[in-house]
Amino acid sequence: MRSLLLLVSLLTSLSAFAQFTTGAADTLHSKILNEDRAIWVHLPARFDPQKKYPVVYLLDAENNFTTVVGMIGYLSEVYDNRFLPELIVVGIPNTDRRRDLTPTKVTSGLWIDDDMARHSGGGEAFTAFLEKELIPHIDSLYPTTLCRVLIGHSLGGLLVINTVVHHPGLFRDFIAIDPSMWWDQQRLLHESNQKNIGGSALFLAMAHTQPPGLDTTTLQQDTTTGTLHPRSILQLSRYISGPDAVFKYYDAETHASVPLMATYDALRFIFKDYPLQFQDAYFTDSTFQLAAFLKKHFQVVSAKYGLNALPPEAMVDGLGRFVLRKNAFRKAGDMFLMNASNYPQSPVVYDALGDLYAAEGDKAKAAVQYKKSLKLKETPDTRKKLSALQ
Repeated sequence: MRSLLLLVSLLTSLSAFAQFTTGAADTLHSKILNEDRAIWVHLPARFDPQKKYPVVYLLDAENNFTTVVGMIGYLSEVYDNRFLPELIVVGIPNTDRRRDLTPTKVTSGLWIDDDMARHSGGGEAFTAFLEKELIPHIDSLYPTTLCRVLIGHSLGGLLVINTVVHHPGLFRDFIAIDPSMWWDQQRLLHESNQKNIGGSALFLAMAHTQPPGLDTTTLQQDTTTGTLHPRSILQLSRYISGPDAVFKYYDAETHASVPLMATYDALRFIFKDYPLQFQDAYFTDSTFQLAAFLKKHFQVVSAKYGLNALPPEAMVDGLGRFVLRKNAFRKAGDMFLMNASNYPQSPVVYDALGDLYAAEGDKAKAAVQYKKSLKLKETPDTRKKLSALQ
């Protein structure tokens, strides 16, 4: 027998594909950086100014904005997926990457050329731009929560770790992907060892960049300059701790390919409590209070992620109609009444209540609900059901 969970998934899916736009361009003049900065902002397809949204701030946006927006859209919207909450994504393309993403200035050293030496060391100014100009700008335009996520790869990952160590309260969650911890003779790596970074929500990813034959055990014993990059990340992984910090090594990924996989895993980790976990018994056990379960879940995730989320109308309607077909009238009634309380201007909720009362044989109550639905929106199906009662 096919699982009830699969049937519920099919019943509650609104459409095969959700429509979402990539993003809109914005420009912000930075007094701190003394330049105009292009900003790319993506809003969810079902953006509602009355709701609040966590915000993902994405470094190196010219390389990964479309990919990350598509990934987030798929995990929060397509097939009615709800692995993630709907998110605002702010992409920050570069003007001078070597300047903005390096926290300290270097004049010489391993992998340092003259151009990098001239431009390095602007990371603290760039972080001040984020804190004092960009984040307030975004918060002034959109309904945001304090759940802010910073994503960076390579030198961007270096800036993420610098933010974790020196500005831990600026973001709630940090994603550092194959960060360049070798920078400035591992200066930030040494500073990380002296700081307690276990209190931050951090996802640290490492690609396979060492020569063939070296695994993470033998890598740490190597002393050649060619392994300094992965050795530094591996050492950093020993400095992080706590339930909200995780390190993952991607043996099959290169420095260039790892951002895709790591971003997916990191977002799933950060929002691990957001998805609903259904069990068959929720639908077959007559004593299980499904509506109360849904209400509590969304209260918990709203508190954790700063949302003001209600159980989605379409999901509740689909689940309610599913249990109604199983003649679980009380369970279905709890679901439909919760929808009516949360979405009183929706004709769908009164149509569903009409179906419930009709199934129970109470034609008078069913007619009242169908009329409420028709008053909000005339639909042939509801009109037909009302006529059948008379």
